[in-house]
Amino acid sequence: MSDWIGTVFQSDAGWDHLEGLVDIGNRMAGSEGEREAAELTRDALADAGARNARLESFEIQGWTRGDSAITAGDTTQDCIALPRSPDDRVVAPLIDLGYGLPADFEETDVEDAIVMVRSDVPNYYDRYIHRREKYHHAVEHGAVGFVYRNHVEGCLPPTGSVGWNDEPIGPIPAVGVSSEVGARLGRRFDGESITVSVEADVHPAESQNVRAELGPDTDERVLVTSHVDAHDIAEGAMDNGAGTAMIVEIATALADREDDLETRVEFVGFGAEEVGLLGSTRYAEQADHDAIEAVVNSDGVVRDRTLSIITHGFDELQDVANDVAERYDHPIGTVPKLGPHSDHWSFVKWGVPGCHVKSISDGAGRGWGHTFADTIEKLEPRTLREQAILLTEYVATLARDDVTVARRDREEIAADLESQGLAEGMRITGDWPYSSH
Repeated sequence: MSDWIGTVFQSDAGWDHLEGLVDIGNRMAGSEGEREAAELTRDALADAGARNARLESFEIQGWTRGDSAITAGDTTQDCIALPRSPDDRVVAPLIDLGYGLPADFEETDVEDAIVMVRSDVPNYYDRYIHRREKYHHAVEHGAVGFVYRNHVEGCLPPTGSVGWNDEPIGPIPAVGVSSEVGARLGRRFDGESITVSVEADVHPAESQNVRAELGPDTDERVLVTSHVDAHDIAEGAMDNGAGTAMIVEIATALADREDDLETRVEFVGFGAEEVGLLGSTRYAEQADHDAIEAVVNSDGVVRDRTLSIITHGFDELQDVANDVAERYDHPIGTVPKLGPHSDHWSFVKWGVPGCHVKSISDGAGRGWGHTFADTIEKLEPRTLREQAILLTEYVATLARDDVTVARRDREEIAADLESQGLAEGMRITGDWPYSSH
């Protein structure tokens, strides 16, 4: 056992791949950069020893940002467009709706106004409200523009996709502003007329999933996944270059242990996650769900030293994590609740066993994700290597014949969404579990 651990701890495969991804620059879904990143990942998996490394392309609605602006009084405030915002310009009164809770929209007349909401929720509130849900409430209540204010200080305007029902482009222009710009707008222009303008090119585009395999050629498989795309305004090191580097590192380690695998392990780098989980949705809709033993999805790893695995009520996924932590005398946090906001959800909502692998946050991340500040120097190779050792063992254990993860009924998943206060948001954003396959 110690030989392969030492090899992983000295490996540069994952970190070199991370450097290659961030040096591409723009990896926006449907862009040339995203395709270059997919090709780079395909080649890295092949170099690791995985077989049949390939790309599978699919069509998406492309979106390319142009200039955006908020004009208030005689000032122009810094902002960035949110992906899937339409190309549009609106002039209307600004309403600072604070946290933008559902009750705030019910109690305030926002029709024909530009609504500004924070990116967080208050401590007393019982659930997180996703950006897309707040955008939905704004549209539903007649707003003509949407301003998304970062709650984290540091002059960092946030990005993140919006959208409306099943449409790839939302109906009202949407921009992100920093905490400081949002405070200034609220203080000086709440109730006053402002202008929000977004320039964006909406066009047909192509994304792709990366696939490769190790282990025996069984019908059953364990999926080890990440997403390759990133928002165009930053390097996307944390979100999600590190996750893709992780699957390369795990593939490198498992290639040396391939004889230990009793179930096929498939590595998948999904495309177009940031604009609606498009790559994983496409995969899940075409897959034989009964053949998928488990999905191990890395999205948010390496940011902090300790792994956190959201296990979605699949007890065996939690048990295996606890067993690996005990065997290696190394902490792994587990969260048995649902966490629907990444590619694993495309499978979990069908009852397929899946987990979301992240890092336990001690505040070091500071909200750098989805901002210009998502850069590689905030990550460390040692953390990637340590977490790769644990996740390699986690995946190898799940690929054993004597380890079975029980599936869950979609009705159970839906009931958990209700009991955990997530149902309303999931219905609004279109992520509610399907009633049939």
